[in-house]
Amino acid sequence: MGNSRSVAIDQIANHKVESNQNYLEHAGADIYGQYVFGEEAQRQYLAKPIFKNLRRTIDGLQPFDPAIVDAVAHAVKEWGMAHGATHYTHWFVPMTGSTAEKHDSFLSPSGDGKTIAEFSGKNLLQGEPDASSFPSGGIRATFEARGYTAWDVTSPIFLQVEPNGATLTIPTAYVSYTGEALDHKIPLLRSQEALGKQALRILRWFGNASSSRVFTTIGPEQEYFLIDRRLAEQRPDLLLTGRTLFGAPSPKGQELEDQYFGSIRERILSYMMDMDRELWRMGVPVKTRHNEVAPAQFEMAPVFEAGSVGSDHNMVVMATMRRLAQKHGLLLLLHEKPFAGINGSGKHNNWSMATDDGENLLDPGDDPHANAQFLTFLLGVVRGVNVHADLLRAGIADAGNDHRLGANEAPPAIMSIFLGSQLEDVVSQLEQAGSASASKHGARLDLGADSLPALPADATDRNRTSPFAFTGNKFEFRAVGSSAPIYWPQTILNTAVADSLAQLADELEKLRIGDFDGLTKILSGIAKAHKQVLFEGNGYSEEWHAEAARRGLPNNKTTVDALPALATEKAKQLFARFGVLSERELAARLDINWERYVKVQNIEANTALDVARTLILPAAVRYLGQLSKAAGLSKAVRTLSGEVASLTDELGEAIEALAHAQHEAHGAGDVVAEATAIVGSVIPAQNRLRVVVDTLETIVADDLWPMPKYRELLFQY
Repeated sequence: MGNSRSVAIDQIANHKVESNQNYLEHAGADIYGQYVFGEEAQRQYLAKPIFKNLRRTIDGLQPFDPAIVDAVAHAVKEWGMAHGATHYTHWFVPMTGSTAEKHDSFLSPSGDGKTIAEFSGKNLLQGEPDASSFPSGGIRATFEARGYTAWDVTSPIFLQVEPNGATLTIPTAYVSYTGEALDHKIPLLRSQEALGKQALRILRWFGNASSSRVFTTIGPEQEYFLIDRRLAEQRPDLLLTGRTLFGAPSPKGQELEDQYFGSIRERILSYMMDMDRELWRMGVPVKTRHNEVAPAQFEMAPVFEAGSVGSDHNMVVMATMRRLAQKHGLLLLLHEKPFAGINGSGKHNNWSMATDDGENLLDPGDDPHANAQFLTFLLGVVRGVNVHADLLRAGIADAGNDHRLGANEAPPAIMSIFLGSQLEDVVSQLEQAGSASASKHGARLDLGADSLPALPADATDRNRTSPFAFTGNKFEFRAVGSSAPIYWPQTILNTAVADSLAQLADELEKLRIGDFDGLTKILSGIAKAHKQVLFEGNGYSEEWHAEAARRGLPNNKTTVDALPALATEKAKQLFARFGVLSERELAARLDINWERYVKVQNIEANTALDVARTLILPAAVRYLGQLSKAAGLSKAVRTLSGEVASLTDELGEAIEALAHAQHEAHGAGDVVAEATAIVGSVIPAQNRLRVVVDTLETIVADDLWPMPKYRELLFQY
């Protein structure tokens, strides 16, 4: 075995988890929200009238009052400095897939050789980052640099605490000098308001006069891999692309099904405990942790929050996970498919709608068939997903997710809805009989042992192959990729549902309030017109693909197939109608997605060529040289030498074929033509190169193989 690999494995075998003897002093209840300028800190640092004013804005009851901004800024500065903050930053989410921040000190020279700490209302409200150095889809040119960040008062200010200090972090929106959204936050907030406005129209028809706001909620489950950093640093593909471009299957993978929910290794559990504590301090309501299906794969999940706050918190989660992994000598992999042949990772977005009175609008109650309000919102979602399935697919499209969708751990690229047998039956009654008169109910499970309690069974099973599944009182948008910021998929979902609810509200407002016969006819019509999107079976099966085609459901298998939906007139009109995105803002996002796809694929192809030329080919040649010297010793050696020689020739040919395909794709024309050429020729050439390399890995002497193998990456941690 190569020296660096063997040294790393020896070090891993002797790795000791550092004991934290003070963990009892840092329990969740004691530290939760410690690093957040939340309600408790606001009450402490703000005068009572200002506190009440600010809370009304945070709760969505009134616009922000500029008259209080200086007082709020002073309180924020005092709170931050009391916790060791020396700098502040406007934290925002440009269209790069990650967050951005620029740090400024509170200290300003006072003119007498000293400094004073200053932080004005203007500093709180507005920042000015360079707008030409982030992706803008043509909205900003290189010489047009001005852009603005604006404080998002609804998302809590928090501290980023490092070993050497703390930074006051202000969640903001990011806009160009010309007023167009350059980030993921602004369209999400607009889409939430659009949906809320239409939902309130429906609630008013049902006689609800008390709710003043409807907002979306989100609870994103985050899947991820952890591998030892000493091994990962010997894999250029992992470091540069986030996934293994080469790698023969490990003799053992996930086939024994012993990883899922298994006992968590001490080193990983130590990491998870640190992560929970850090996230609790920042007010992220982390709830669940466990082993996932694949070796070295794990999951965490939070409690539901308001959509925009939960989206910000998911970015905090990913950044915190990455930082703590390094502290624990691990590498975090958020790529959707870091290893071939085993499960990839998703980000299951649990989504619902709620009122400021605390009512979940997707809670069916005990008798869904009799819950007219619930059925109205449920069928509103069904129609929205069916009509805009192509846009929802485009919202989860990227190079990483292409590797995952349709595999045996992820939903297919066909957007369908699983309601479960109980609600499927209710909707079927509406469709066929024109009304619903009964709901199925769960039984009790007798486990056959007196020492075990009888369990109440849900009225329906779950379906993990569905991309959009109802799970009790929410929908789970399972098709979102693990590395994706969740703002964009939510923005599209919110807007699609807003469109459907608007049509429903238009129809309801033609009826007198309380005309439930008229409502039933409307809902029956929706059930009949949109039943094709409902599917209860195995989304992995070939039969479903054929059935989906018969039903007319779109099946856009790759990003190149999916993205054109964003250029349609339907998409332009939808986003413009609800004020979510102007035509120019939508076109910018489409351009950025095309460019990102091409850049990611080129990075992968370049990395594959580099690794194959400088690591794999020399290893094969060295081994061939050793075999040639021993070829006279036995027939087996001569046979092996011939096999390695043949594969080495194939390797050289595959390298040249990939280089040629990439060169041809570069010259294909515009970015769409290049992306199309990548799908048609570059990716197949890269896959052929992988087959040759992976075959060589199973033959070349282990001590000559230049990179850690799957058996080490997945089981040595």
